[in-house]
Amino acid sequence: MKKQSKAYMFALLTVLFWSTVASAFKIALRELNFIQLLFIANLTSLLIFFVILVWQKKLSLLLPLKFNDLALSAIQGLLNPFGYYLILFKAYSMLPAQIAQPANFIWPVVLMLLSVPLLKQPLRPASIVALLISFSGVFVLATEGKLSTLRIAEPAGLSLAVATSVIWAVYWIVNLRDGRDDLVKLFLSFMFSMVYMLILSSATGNIPVLFSESSLPAIYVGLFETGISFVFWLKALQLSESTGKVANLIYLTPFLSLLVIHFVLHEHLLYTSVIGLCLIMAGIVVSRIKMKPCRIF
Repeated sequence: MKKQSKAYMFALLTVLFWSTVASAFKIALRELNFIQLLFIANLTSLLIFFVILVWQKKLSLLLPLKFNDLALSAIQGLLNPFGYYLILFKAYSMLPAQIAQPANFIWPVVLMLLSVPLLKQPLRPASIVALLISFSGVFVLATEGKLSTLRIAEPAGLSLAVATSVIWAVYWIVNLRDGRDDLVKLFLSFMFSMVYMLILSSATGNIPVLFSESSLPAIYVGLFETGISFVFWLKALQLSESTGKVANLIYLTPFLSLLVIHFVLHEHLLYTSVIGLCLIMAGIVVSRIKMKPCRIF
């Protein structure tokens, strides 16, 4: 099999896995709270990364790490998975999956905007237009089928879902400037996040039972949302002739996810969910249009 074909295979497997996890979040949250869900998922992913490090003979890459490397990993772990998924799972506990999943997907537009102050990228007119289109999609989502009332059904939960996009964008920018091995970075981020989770879970009395029927959906999340999927996605990017050839496949995820949500969770898909998602994706497309930058005064 050619390298590019393998890249597509790994990318499509990742998209399929990620298309199921919104439903897995909601199933897990039936028995666990959002802290317990992250505890189990984080631990599962951490074990997976450790096994892969051993299998790929990369454990030695952990030895020369300096204090600055560990400090950076501590910050990365605080952003993702600890902060990002803690807020995301809380949002899912408050919202229907068909609302939380698309609202969380505005991160490409948020990333583009944060790149202006953090990466000194120029602000383009397309960026402003993209922001307006995507957030209009979020507003349509928020009406939960009652667009004529112009009323946001669950403002707190929606705010949390949108906030995760900001956290993910900041994490992506921080990670962009870190030249260490990707698997090492993931392992250390999840290791520090596990420390944070132990502190939080102990302080709040939310340490879950790890080996029970209720923990199975959370283990699934750790396997296919943050564990194997991350490794497969990295593999796809490494094998691809260009990142663009596989990166765009990720935008299939929210549409496939809506189908899984409908058939697995039996949520009746609202017309506002479909329209809102289409507007969010349209904003992402517009954000990629190349136009002359405008100056910020």
